[in-house]
Amino acid sequence: MAGNTARSKQMRIIYDLLTGLSLDTKVKDISQGPFQTAVLTKNCGLASTPHWNNHPQGDIAVKEAGELLGKTASELANMALSPNPFEAAIGMATINSLIDVEERQCVEMNAADLLVKRGKGKKVALVGHFPFVQKLSQAAKCLWVIEKHPREGDIAENEAESLIPQAEVVGITGSAFINHTIEHLLALCSPKAYILVLGGTTPLSPVLFDYGVDAISGTKVTDANMVLKCVSQGATFRQLKGIKLLTMLKQRVTSAE
Repeated sequence: MAGNTARSKQMRIIYDLLTGLSLDTKVKDISQGPFQTAVLTKNCGLASTPHWNNHPQGDIAVKEAGELLGKTASELANMALSPNPFEAAIGMATINSLIDVEERQCVEMNAADLLVKRGKGKKVALVGHFPFVQKLSQAAKCLWVIEKHPREGDIAENEAESLIPQAEVVGITGSAFINHTIEHLLALCSPKAYILVLGGTTPLSPVLFDYGVDAISGTKVTDANMVLKCVSQGATFRQLKGIKLLTMLKQRVTSAE
């Protein structure tokens, strides 16, 4: 029981996202490719597919694979709470499909450009290895790239506890929603740090601002058929077509209210 209580506290942000959604919606399509997961309800939503090589070969990825279209949007969205990362990815894609993104509250801004602008001459912690690491490292005073499976130059995730509190700017991958580390990572940030959550899994919802986030860089699908086709054919995020990259800024949303 204590373990379940602790786990629930780690996922309050997901519960809050679920509370604000209209879940009475038909599930029209689901696709989980090797790199991306897509779910079509009222909109099409995306999430990153966990890497297979991070999990034992005998593990069951999605228990009811082949039967999910018979489930309600509520049932699929609640899969975001699953300890199984492949199910959690379907859940997050469903949540993203149910969010009506307010484009008036967003700007078409690349997360890399925002991090470079905010991180110039500062100490930056980036949770997740993104393609723009080299560009960001040239602008930042120092850059710590924290990875579960570090590449050359990256820092192992067990260093997050000591490094993130020192950072003036923090970028956190939206995949932290899938492995349920998002709240712990946010709690490590200095109260003075500028915090950006980024990537295709990231919900473009102002709920994140209640947790100390300053900017949210996510994805809005503009062509669901194209996205579903790309995902089913093994597209990486950079190969996806039919999407728009948007950034929601806390300052912009607050001033508009």
